Amino acid sequence: MPPPADIVKVAIEWPGAFPKLMEIDQKKPLSAIIKEVCEGWSLGNHENFALQIADATNFYITEKNRNDIKNGSILRLTTSPYQTAVQLHERIQSSSMDAKLEALKDLANASRDITFAQEFINLDGISLLTQMVESGTDFGDLLSFTLTAFVELMDHGIVSWDTFSVAFIKKIASYVNKSAMDTAVLQRSLAILESMVLNSQDLYHKVAQEITIGQLIPHLQGTDQDIQTYTIAVINALFLKAPEEKRQVSLQRAHTEMAHILAQKQLRSIILSNVIRSPTAINDEMAHQLYVLQVLTFNLLEDRMMTKMDPQDQAQRDIIFELRRIAFDVECEPNSSGSIEKRKSMYTRDYKKLGFINHVNPAVDFTQIPPGMLALDNMLYFARHHQDAYIRIVLENSSREDKHECPFGRSSIELTKMLCEILKVGELPSENCHDFHPMFFTHDRSFEEFFCICIQLLNKTWKEMRATSEDFNKVMQVVREQIMRALTLKPNSLDQFKSRLQNLSYTEILKIRQSERMNQEDFQSRPILELREKIQPEIMELIKQQRLNRLCEGTCFRKISSRRRQDKFWYCRLSPNHKVLHYGDLEESPQGEVPHDSLQDKLPVADIKAVITGKDCPHMKEKGALKQNKEVLELAFSVLYESDEYLNFIAPDKHEYCVWTDGLNALLGKEMTSDYTKSDMDTLLSMEMKLRLLDLENIQIPEAPPPIPKEPSNYDFVYDCN
Repeated sequence: MPPPADIVKVAIEWPGAFPKLMEIDQKKPLSAIIKEVCEGWSLGNHENFALQIADATNFYITEKNRNDIKNGSILRLTTSPYQTAVQLHERIQSSSMDAKLEALKDLANASRDITFAQEFINLDGISLLTQMVESGTDFGDLLSFTLTAFVELMDHGIVSWDTFSVAFIKKIASYVNKSAMDTAVLQRSLAILESMVLNSQDLYHKVAQEITIGQLIPHLQGTDQDIQTYTIAVINALFLKAPEEKRQVSLQRAHTEMAHILAQKQLRSIILSNVIRSPTAINDEMAHQLYVLQVLTFNLLEDRMMTKMDPQDQAQRDIIFELRRIAFDVECEPNSSGSIEKRKSMYTRDYKKLGFINHVNPAVDFTQIPPGMLALDNMLYFARHHQDAYIRIVLENSSREDKHECPFGRSSIELTKMLCEILKVGELPSENCHDFHPMFFTHDRSFEEFFCICIQLLNKTWKEMRATSEDFNKVMQVVREQIMRALTLKPNSLDQFKSRLQNLSYTEILKIRQSERMNQEDFQSRPILELREKIQPEIMELIKQQRLNRLCEGTCFRKISSRRRQDKFWYCRLSPNHKVLHYGDLEESPQGEVPHDSLQDKLPVADIKAVITGKDCPHMKEKGALKQNKEVLELAFSVLYESDEYLNFIAPDKHEYCVWTDGLNALLGKEMTSDYTKSDMDTLLSMEMKLRLLDLENIQIPEAPPPIPKEPSNYDFVYDCN
């Protein structure tokens, strides 16, 4: 007869004593269980004791998490969180340096547990740590473990970041500003500054006064990728949290200052040479920070992108005159030469050759936002820095028939708008993206150079397509496809990007499209449609089995915290009999599968009531910052079980999100509706249809693959073509 569900068999350790095997009744109060354990070892004052999980985490057992105890768990009897907090509070103030160091090590380790952290914080432990830092008497390992404990305690979100003094901020900043500083201290200090900036608008101003980009740059010139990652994270945080009051004015000022800093301090070239082109492979976190920096740098363009041209502004009109002057090598005629009508006629003719929609007043073309004045900026940059190519394009098109000319002005405006869409100018960086492009770090004016390459591509594609003015949108679609395909290959430089585009001519795009069309061929005759309907349930069952097999393999999920790099991991997998979900916390991201027996928690599939996705998930409602992040919302899902309990997930990517939501819905007997299922259905159905329609009469398909033939007795038939 199986034991009652509320009885758990465990082993309990106590230093210096033989471990005890006992049964714990989960219905009894935890204090009563601890009292019973203490009495077994003749220990008094049971209220001064607690139970811990006897593993690397050493987490305390509380009424909230006691259901995590499973059969076969090993527990440890230890001092209560309050008693431990009191002892450590005293020990870290010891006059003995060795005793103090050991105490700080223990504190840094214990602070990962939220139960202990709450007790230590209640003793005003955070203030004690900040006073120790502000005193400036500790160095090396003492300071390192002090800062580590501080970071772990703050990571629980119990104490507001707004409570810290300017003296503390100055001290942390001083560790970053020193040229020679212990690596562990520097790493913790950078993490603290990043958290301060991201979690408090008031602290942003204080940190910005203490830290400059110039002081951070030396840390990028080292070889420690973790330090480089934290440094770029601080730069991103300072940039991301620029003041939001008087949005337009402050953004313009902040962005102007940032653009100046990026150029003046040569941040880009230092990142390129010391990080991107470093012999050390770029890890995921560094890739994410580089992506964030790339996004924030391109967002500097948002102000110009959303600024309409003022047709009455003479300075802006002068830019258009400059485009005309460079193209046709003419100087502005003095007012005395010729009649006003003659000059207007000449201007209109030239503006038509330049490809503007409004020939009389081309300033009107730049009133559309986006791309606003950004398009005019790009055109002027192209005309000045690639003058020969600019003149060739303008004169080449002005010599064609009207219907065959590629209008430079209109093309530049639409191309700028397209590039802003491709690079998502103006959007906040995604939480989980690592998609940075090395080529954008190879030039100080990378967006403008990107435009210059693409406008020449557009003109080339226009000629290859023999397009007319009616084909303008078709040409833009082809150019977009060429650019997207070239970017997918992640070129390391702008020259490499240009070379990739050369290989993606219009003819090549047609071949690729034709190949893809053949692969996605869909027959519409009635017998074929009937065959599709007959095959579809078999394919859906195959997809269902694949999803369930993937759930059995399991996935590592991330627990989002305020400091991204300090995130905790947890693993979840389905039992082979598809009846139980096993899950548990991990110290780090695993390599390969995590065995079932190392995952302490279980959730019977029979107890699952529903699968909730997106903004309806409880963990999306709790975290205000995440609520605004569209990317995270699209990866969030929760499992509802019992009365009102949830198991919350944030998938590592869209693929895993689809796999898990499909698999969970399949377990509940519901339809699998993800985009991934639709894609798999189309692919597998197409393959199965083509196999069944092959002319295989009198051809026997073997059940097993044919054997590999023996090696030949000699290789005389092999010869060198050279």
